[in-house]
Amino acid sequence: MDSGTFWVALALVLVIEGLLPLASPAAWRRMFTQILQLRDGQLRFFGLCSIAAGLFMLWLLS
Repeated sequence: MDSGTFWVALALVLVIEGLLPLASPAAWRRMFTQILQLRDGQLRFFGLCSIAAGLFMLWLLS
């Protein structure tokens, strides 16, 4: 993977991350409040699931 691909992927992440706060700030705020109430183990589990899903998608696309 060249550095251009990395920067394009990073830009896409930023665009996708910005969609919910742009479209519905109140829902984003509620979601963020709920996330703050999760225990560390729960956050780690969701992080692990995100990594696994991302790696699976990369595997499918390559």
